[in-house]
Amino acid sequence: MAYCAACGTQVEGKFCSKCGAAVAQPQPAAGGYQAPDPSAYQQQPQYQQPQYQGQPQAAPMGGSQAAGLEENVACALCYALGLLTGVVFLVLAPYNQNKLIRFHAFQSIFFHAGLIVVYIVALILSFILVFIPVLGHILILLIYLALGLTAFGGWIFLMYKAYNREKFVIPVIGPIAEKQA
Repeated sequence: MAYCAACGTQVEGKFCSKCGAAVAQPQPAAGGYQAPDPSAYQQQPQYQQPQYQGQPQAAPMGGSQAAGLEENVACALCYALGLLTGVVFLVLAPYNQNKLIRFHAFQSIFFHAGLIVVYIVALILSFILVFIPVLGHILILLIYLALGLTAFGGWIFLMYKAYNREKFVIPVIGPIAEKQA
């Protein structure tokens, strides 16, 4: 295998893929291939950004952008896995200091906790309705279908509003989430 004379990179063709210099193919010695001398290659200096005196340095990015997520993405992700992501965004350091992200995290926790309570009530109701021969089973199916579609629609709606930087306050639990944030 050949080495580039300009930068020392191993080259498989006629040109170096790193610097583009033409490479002469090594000629095998009488006893076989002779490795090139690595000290013959130049090392290119590493680039360092110049420091100018008298000019202000750029301030570090604050809030959630320093961590890699924009505010609207973090707000929408608060709803992604319900209670789990709500708690995660309340615990993680750059996000728990942003008031809007804290609001969405608390609202997500309260929304999904409310859904759990509603599903428990529906379960108790289904234990009562199961004793009605045909109508009871149909009612149970309709209740769970309505609950599932409503919960899914509300979850998607809240994620959409949060992603679009709109602060949608759910009527009962929204004010509680605002107080907590």
